[in-house]
This record gives sequence, structure tokens and C-alpha cells, in this order.
Amino acid sequence: MEINEANPNSSDPQAPLALIEECLSQIHDCLNEQRLENLPKLIEQCKASEIANAMSAMTVDDRHRFWALVPEQRQADVLAKLGEQVRTELLGSLNLEDAVAATVGMDTPDLADVIDGVSEELHDAILNSLAAGDRALVEDRLSYPEDCAGRLMERELLAIRADNRLDVVKRYLRQRGSLPRRSTALMVVDREGLFLGKLPLELLLTKDPDMKVSELMDASALSVNILTPLSDVANLFQRQDLVALPVVDDSRRLVGRIVLDDAIDLIRSETEKPMMQMAGLETDEDLLAPIGDSARRRLFWLGINLITAFLAAAVIGLFEATLEKIVALAVLMPIVASMGGIAGSQTLTLAIRGLALDQITDANKRWLLLKEVTISVINGLVWAVVVGIIAWLWFGQIGISVILGVAMVINLLVAAVCGLAIPLILERLGQDPALSGSVVLTTVTDVVGFMSFLGMATLFLL
Repeated sequence: MEINEANPNSSDPQAPLALIEECLSQIHDCLNEQRLENLPKLIEQCKASEIANAMSAMTVDDRHRFWALVPEQRQADVLAKLGEQVRTELLGSLNLEDAVAATVGMDTPDLADVIDGVSEELHDAILNSLAAGDRALVEDRLSYPEDCAGRLMERELLAIRADNRLDVVKRYLRQRGSLPRRSTALMVVDREGLFLGKLPLELLLTKDPDMKVSELMDASALSVNILTPLSDVANLFQRQDLVALPVVDDSRRLVGRIVLDDAIDLIRSETEKPMMQMAGLETDEDLLAPIGDSARRRLFWLGINLITAFLAAAVIGLFEATLEKIVALAVLMPIVASMGGIAGSQTLTLAIRGLALDQITDANKRWLLLKEVTISVINGLVWAVVVGIIAWLWFGQIGISVILGVAMVINLLVAAVCGLAIPLILERLGQDPALSGSVVLTTVTDVVGFMSFLGMATLFLL
């Protein structure tokens, strides 16, 4: 197999992306064709994130073969970019010594994430392999709750005092010789280390050197408490176009910062979470995980769904006599439940997204409810006419057609109300609406759909 070399002088703006895709494609071709001798050169051409993406698209056996070819000095970087499930499975397949060696040189935030998901034996082995200072940093990060700013922040920062002149700050920076990554401003603190604001680097470089930091700093700069939920951190980066966000403790003492590249990963995770949880899946679900592992993870929510299905079946059983006399009802009743389920899911998805982005407030809840009810009435009437005509042409019974249309309007109305109310209620109860909202909604629309359709048929047609 011929290996294409990258051309760094290419003028095509799409060339870098095309080269990445070509490189990843060649990696998979080498694995499929058992040409493992070509893989080291391809690995050398790829960044750690690209190697991690390629591994996520491999079967478990291919991952193990491929990992053996990744140079030891690059393993830590690749490991940090892998999804949690893929990384945990990979480390679990290695012997203890190799697993510990793969984490050597990893940054503290990444190492804390890795340790948090592995077996207790590997957890202790990795900690014991660290120098005292590094171990203290990792244990400090692990001491914070998993879903808070303290888990994402990095301790490396550059803080200056507000009473310094700009020329003093410049001289200090020249002596220091470097800046922390993603630095567009310097953090400003007082003598006790309390956060006061930021000094943009452009002002440091362009203003009178005799001016003091306090005269130019942005005292309104945002900061977050160390226990701030990560969902709030993601929203701040999205809304404020931040490059770095200071993190403070309860006394407003500056303790760290969260930088943009970590926030991008967080934003992606927060965006994917509602979609995955609505299906009862984890955010980092491994598409190519072993069958047994995937089956166990999905088993619980399938069981919950089965219970709700039996509830809907019990409602149908109440009208067994009606169904025996009017067979057409059995043919048509899934339409009512299905339309209600789809309409409710649309509202539910929008409501969960609104909650995630803090767009739903006490001030607009009533307007949102009115809006969704109005939409459901309009859609219900339109489709009630359509399905009513189809049912009449199909079975020739005007009574069934009218009842079908009315039941559809009722179910779409209930679906709209529940689609908005269920996530709000679940959030108030401290439950995740994305994880359980769809199960509750499906149960409601099935029960209401069957009850209204078969109930009216029993009352008016028998």
C-alpha cells in the first residue's frame, strides 16, 4: 500500500482536512488488509486527537492491535483524547505495568479523568507512580465533585497585583520568559490573592508604562466559583466568547482557570448529553463496544419501557369487548398514540434544550405553554381532518372517523402540555429530564390516546 505524504505548502484551504481523512482512511485499510508494517508511519503523521478518533471507529480487537503500535511517548496524549468508555476498556485490557506506563507524562486534569474511571487497583498503582507533588495535584482535583468547575480547571496561571505599574509587569514577564497557554489577559489579584479582574495583553503592550494595572484592568471580568456546575461553565463560554475563565473559591481567592480548548470539549459533551440520555445511553457510549457490555448498559431502560408498555396494554384490555365488536378500532388506534408520541417528543426535546441553555424561566413558562397548546390544536385539527377522511374512505363509517379525529386532537393537546410540564417537574424534583422524560411522556400519550379513542367508541358506537 502506498502511503501519501502530507504537503504543507498546499494552497487549498480544504487540504489539511482532506489529508487527515485520507490518513485515517489508510489506517483502517491497513488494519483490514493486515498491513501492520505501514501503520507506524501513518501514526507518526497524525495528531493525538486524530489517532483517538481512528481508534474510536475500530472494533475492540483492532484497537488492541493498533495500540501496540502507538509509540510509548505518544500514548499518554492519545489516551487523554479517547472517550471514557473506550479508554477504560483499553486500559482494562492491558497488564498493570503497561497501563501505568501509558499515563506517564499526562497533564494533571487528564490524569484525574483517567484515574476516575479505572479499577481501584489501577487507580492506586497510577497514584503510587507519581511524584509527591503531582500526586497531591491529582488528589486535589479528585476531591471536587465530578460535575463542577474544580474538575475542569487547571492550576497554571499568571496573576499580577493591581498596584503594580505596567513597566514592572513587562519586566517580570521578560524574566519569566513564557505565558500560560491561551493567555489573552493577565489575572489581577490583591495582596491576599483575591480576584479583582483582568488586564488584557493589548493594553499592557500599548499603554503608558507608568500607568498602574488598577487603572486599566477590567474589574467586571467574569469568574466562577470552584463548585459551579459544568453546564453553567459551558453556557458562559458559549455566550461570552471567552478564551479563559478564572476560578475562585468561596473567599474569591483565585485558585485556577478554565481554558477554551477544555471548554470546547465540555460544550460538545453538554450538547450530546440530552440526545444520548433521551435514549437511555451514556454520553461517551462506545459505538463498537463488546456486545455484552452494550447490552447490559441498555437493559435497564428497556425494562422500564416494557413496564410502561404493559400499562398501555392494560388500558387496551379494558376495552376488549369493544374491540371484538368493532375490529376497525384495533387497526386505527395505533395512529392516535403514535401521533401523540411524536408531537410530545417535539415539545419535550425543545423543553430539555431550553432548560440546558437556561432559556426557560418563570417569566416565559406560561407563554411557552400557551404556544405549545396552540400549535397542538392547529396540528391536531389539520391531521384530524386528514385521518378522518382516510378512515371514512377505508371503513365507510363516519362515526369512527369523527371519534378518531377527536381523539387525535385530545392526545396532541395532552402531549403538548406534558412535553413541557414533564421536564419542568422532573427538574424541580432533582431528576434528569433527558434521562427519564421520554419514558414518562410515551406512557402518558399511549394511555391517553388509547383511553380517549376506545372510551369514546364504547360510549357512542355501542
